[in-house]
Order: sequence, then structure tokens, then C-alpha cells
Amino acid sequence: MTLTDPVSERLLQSTARHSYDPVVDIDWDAPLVEGLWFMQPERMSLYGTPLWDTLSEEQRIELSRHEVASISSVGLWFELILMQMMVRDLYDEDPRSARMHYALTEVADECRHSLMFGKAIDRCGVPAYGPTPRLHRLGRLMKTVGYGVSGYASILVAEEILDRWQRDIIGDERVQPLVRMVSRIHVLEEARHMTFARDQIERMLPELNRATLAWHQAMLGQTAFLVARGLVNPAIYRAVGLDPAEARRAALSNPHYQRTLEWMGERVTGYLDGLGLIPRHQRRLWRRSLLMR
Repeated sequence: MTLTDPVSERLLQSTARHSYDPVVDIDWDAPLVEGLWFMQPERMSLYGTPLWDTLSEEQRIELSRHEVASISSVGLWFELILMQMMVRDLYDEDPRSARMHYALTEVADECRHSLMFGKAIDRCGVPAYGPTPRLHRLGRLMKTVGYGVSGYASILVAEEILDRWQRDIIGDERVQPLVRMVSRIHVLEEARHMTFARDQIERMLPELNRATLAWHQAMLGQTAFLVARGLVNPAIYRAVGLDPAEARRAALSNPHYQRTLEWMGERVTGYLDGLGLIPRHQRRLWRRSLLMR
């Protein structure tokens, strides 16, 4: 592999010009604003359901606090998996190469993002729900499977769906300033990560034979399903007195929430489908993830 790499070099320059340190660039002592949401109500999992109608305005805002903590903590969990995958990918890389330099820079970005999400959840005063116990166990397998096309495509799925969600939050003044600032930092820096992931996928894909391609397609489909279905931990519903199992069923059958997940996934699924990474025999699993019809 050549030491020069125009994409990596451009991303390194962008990182040098536009990066944040969330420890100092966010005012963690600023009070939360009474009466503001922690995410848009119309993007919440129960919005528009009969269960939603049973909740007072205060309960709905409280549920938004817990739902955003779940999404953030699941994002943090997946970023830890992706960092481990990337470091394994770099094990045999030439340390002089621009690709390795940018990949290490991305890992450093993700470390700061994970710290930022952790501090934000703590500032909101709610649990870091993270994935369900079953999904947490599966994560141990996911991080050891490997990297390559499905690894970078999985990175892209997780980053793209959060990016779409957070871009919508940034300009919404109904949402807490803390959540909006965290979203702004993440969106700016993740844009570089998504560019790098697309570049890696497009370089690696032509080198795959039919059997290897099928393996990566299957791994990607499973990961997308787990990530999308795992964003909202059912335990959050206890915070407003709802039964987690009942609320989970209501959320997954909720047309409003189904459209939200499809909206979050439409850019990345269109891109991956165009590359042939969502074959016909995998489409049922992708539809079950709710990221595409």
C-alpha cells in the first residue's frame, strides 16, 4: 500500500482545522432549561401511540430525557466496538502511511465522542442504559469478527443514522442547548469519519470474491438489524411508569417510529444498496430492522 492517500491527507487537514475538545468546549456546569425537550417529541418511539396519549406533558419530556440517554449510550457502546475493529485493522498497517495517520486520528475523535456522550448522560441525571444484556453479549462477538467491507459498512450505518437524527436536533430550539451542542460537535466530526468509511468500502469491495462478498453482506445485515433495533432500551419506559414489554411492542408497531427509523436509514441504505451490499435475499432482514421498506 502506498504511503500517500489523497482522501486521508485531506481528512487530516480538515481535522487540524475543525475539531473540538468537549471537555473544554461544552459548558458542563450550565443548568438544564426547565420545560425543554431532550429530543424532538415526534421522533420519539411512542409518539402518536395510545400509550403516548396517557402521558402528561411532564412525563413526555421526562421520557425524552431517558430516550436520548439510551440512544447516546448505545451509540457510545457501538463506537467502542468500532474503535476496536479499526485498531485491529491497523495492526499490519505501515505506521508511515497517511491512511494509518487518519485512522488513528479518527480513533482519537471517537474517544472524545465517547467521553462526551458519557458526560452528557451524567449531566442529564439518568442511567446509561446502553444495549440490552443480550445485545451487549452479542457485541463481544461483533468486535472480534473482523473488519474489511462489513466492518467499515457497519461503521457507516451507525454513524449515518445518528448523523441524520442529530442534524435534525441541532436547529430545534425546543431541545436542550446541551443536547444540541453535543449533536453539533458529533455531526461536524463524524462527517469526516463517514467520508473515510465510504472510501474504504469502495476500495475494498472490488477485491472480494463471491463467497467473501456474501459473508460481508450477511454480517452487515445482522449488524444493521441489531443497531437499529437496539437504539431504545425498553428499560427507559419504567421512568414514566410504563411496562417495558408493552411499551416496546407499542414502539415497534408504531407507524410514526417506523417512519423515523426509515428516515434515519434512507441515505445509508440507498448508498449500500447501490453498491450491492443489500442483496435480495437479505432485504427481509433489512426491512425488519425498520431502516428500509
